[in-house]
Parts: sequence; structure tokens; C-alpha cells
Amino acid sequence: MTQFFIENSDVVLKSIIAVFLGMAIGAERTLVHKEAGMKTHALVSLGAAVFIIVSEMIALKYGGIEGFDPARIASQVVVGIGFLGAGSIILENNRLHGLTTAGGLWVTAGIGMAVGFGFYGLAIITSILVLLVFTLVNILEKPLRNISDDMNKPRT
Repeated sequence: MTQFFIENSDVVLKSIIAVFLGMAIGAERTLVHKEAGMKTHALVSLGAAVFIIVSEMIALKYGGIEGFDPARIASQVVVGIGFLGAGSIILENNRLHGLTTAGGLWVTAGIGMAVGFGFYGLAIITSILVLLVFTLVNILEKPLRNISDDMNKPRT
């Protein structure tokens, strides 16, 4: 078993990092009581990383074949995650819900793709920025909404 992990250390490392970064983003979503939480974000990040790892492995094995383009796999991850994000958006009483969650899932897939390609710095920086957007912007939006509500109140 140890030999397996040694031979596949790069894949193991990428998988663990992808899961950890996805879980970190999902933890924030869980804290604000959103449906797509730690498990969903971890799986999206891991899945994207796996598709990239597979595309790199295929490129090594079949790279000399004319017309073969392993980058197509990465583009299809983006398309696939669009469907998942679309499924998280709900129209209720003429208001859209789930747009931030859909955006979070989309960027989490990007983070997983970055990890899959071995761009760990990009993945970590992006994860930190996503968490800052989710937390700090949420704090900043509340006073702005109060100002907007005050401005839109009917004058008596």
C-alpha cells in the first residue's frame, strides 16, 4: 500500500489539496446556511482536478496522435460545471436565489483545475480571494442594502 502512495504521490497530493481548498470554500457556504456546502465544493474541486489529471495522463500516452487535444477535457469541465451551477439557481417570487452559490461552484471548479495542473499558488490565492469575497463583501453589502432600502421607502 505504501508503494502505491509513493508511486502516485503527485496524484495523491493534488487530490488532497483540491479537496481541502474546496472544503474551505464550502465551510463558508455552510456557515451562512447554503445548500451547497463543504461536501459539494470539495467534490467539485476534486472532480475538476481529476479531469485535469486524466487529461495530462492522456496527453502523455496519446500526445503524438494528430488532432488529439487534451485541453478539450478542461473546456468540458467548464461546460459541465455550468450545468451544476444552473441547477443551484432558483427563481422564487420574481427573485433569483443561488447566484452566489453558482458562482462559488464555478470558481471552485477553476481552483480544482489549477490544482490538477499543479498551479498550487494560483489555487491557494484564488481560494483566499473567494473566501474574502464571501465574507468581507457580505459584511459590506448589509449597510449598502440598508441605505438602498431607506432611499426606496415611500416618502410621507
